[in-house]
Amino acid sequence: MQIAANTVVQIHYTLKNSEGNVIDSSDGQEPLAYLHGGGNIVEGLESALAGKAAGDKLDVTVEPERGYGDRRDDLVQTVDRSNFVGIEQIEVGMQFLAQTPWGEQPVTVVAVADDNVTLDGNHPLAGEVLNFAIEVVDVREATEEELQHGHAHGEGGHDH
Repeated sequence: MQIAANTVVQIHYTLKNSEGNVIDSSDGQEPLAYLHGGGNIVEGLESALAGKAAGDKLDVTVEPERGYGDRRDDLVQTVDRSNFVGIEQIEVGMQFLAQTPWGEQPVTVVAVADDNVTLDGNHPLAGEVLNFAIEVVDVREATEEELQHGHAHGEGGHDH
């Protein structure tokens, strides 16, 4: 079976940045399962996997605009520490959910100085070229429940 819309795909992957450093990998773990066409993985990778089948291996380079987007300076903001009620210690690297006009937005603390905290709302991989080494492990038709929920269930997917 070939990868197409409404199929559940299991892949093993290694993700490297432009410098060749491993960012993430399924090595030693269950394969990642996703619903093809469900927006569960970055657009550039999903597009490259269309038409592939179990056993296929491929290398895929995804540019930022088809990955996590370009870095946006307007998503970096300095706020007063008083916004962090009940949190005594704030350190660089901590992540929070910020309330924005478009809903909750994950943000990462990138600087702490005196009474100011600088937050970055960019995805950590925004602006990065993503280099994937992929092995397609399995392809099957999605169940009705998976289609309704918009993601894969079971091994390598979401259980609920």
